[in-house]
Amino acid sequence: MSFLKISNLRKSYGSIEILKDINIEIEKGGFLVLVGPSGCGKSTLLNAIAGLEPITSGDIAINGRSVEGLAPSQRDIAMVFQSYALYPNMTVAGNIAFGMEIRKVPKEERERAIKEVADMLQIGHLLDRKPSQLSGGQRQRVAMGRALVRHPQVFLFDEPLSNLDAKLRVDMRTEIKRLHQRMKTTIVYVTHDQIEAMTLATKIAVLKDGVLQQFGTPAEIYNRPANIFVADFMGSPAMNLLNATLESSDTGGLQVSLDRPNAAALKLPVPAGNNSLTSYAGKKVIFGIRPEALTDPDGADRKAKSLAEGDCPIEVVEPAGSDTFAVTKLGGKSVVARLRADAGIQPGQSTRLAFNLDKAVFFDPESQLRIA
Repeated sequence: MSFLKISNLRKSYGSIEILKDINIEIEKGGFLVLVGPSGCGKSTLLNAIAGLEPITSGDIAINGRSVEGLAPSQRDIAMVFQSYALYPNMTVAGNIAFGMEIRKVPKEERERAIKEVADMLQIGHLLDRKPSQLSGGQRQRVAMGRALVRHPQVFLFDEPLSNLDAKLRVDMRTEIKRLHQRMKTTIVYVTHDQIEAMTLATKIAVLKDGVLQQFGTPAEIYNRPANIFVADFMGSPAMNLLNATLESSDTGGLQVSLDRPNAAALKLPVPAGNNSLTSYAGKKVIFGIRPEALTDPDGADRKAKSLAEGDCPIEVVEPAGSDTFAVTKLGGKSVVARLRADAGIQPGQSTRLAFNLDKAVFFDPESQLRIA
């Protein structure tokens, strides 16, 4: 049974529709990440769940009870803001305890709750400090502590790590994941960072222009993107999306034809069983392949059922420590391949690359939707 259910939700400001018929369900203890570019409506949706924004139509239910029309204080939720929203004149302990004081929680119970979350978040040595004496990461922990003492049904996080530097962001991401695994509380988390989405979520909702593009597990979103937008947005480096032609091969199956500069087109066999592609024989398609599925032959996945190789001109080589990224050109576009660190290739060479076609996806150029 779904714990948080958003049904046919719409939100408009006058004639401008911000959220368009959103339907999402998440189980109890799930970690839902709302992701998308700036202006896609993800923060508006989070605010609607919190009760900070009235919705135009539809419904939001928590634990089987509709919360539409209820004030934020009646929804049993706790929110962690991007800006931390700490009281500057209060100590860390005072900030964490403030909500409990308002609810007239007994002092002994407040002190026990403060110690519990301070130990959990490793901020026990900071309880007597003011927010101005804290680093960004420490302030974020205090904001999280203030939410945790509430023991709400749902935690809401609004881009909580966007003000932190890159290393601290990674550290705090791990802390949030550890916290979720320990507490098993339902979380809704907004970010524009797709790496955050992939590493934290049990379910991801990808939004664009107020429309839900795809809803699924991180593996589903990454490996089987519903359309070209999701394929391009999720993943770093992004999926290679190449102009290609599907042709009948001499063996009776299908093959992908990709133009190469100063060379004959590269022909790659389509794995058997892709019946949905049959009607596209002789037509243009968008061929999608992740950088890690395009590598040097020695580094290719030996468990792959459909491996094909082809010579590709290397334009740029980017050593990245554990990997080497190489840029070639296929289908009239720059293509990123992810190779072993010791692959030993040089720009200006023609290098043999292996294509893991088990991981390939195909899109219709007109509708932009995935067809296989």
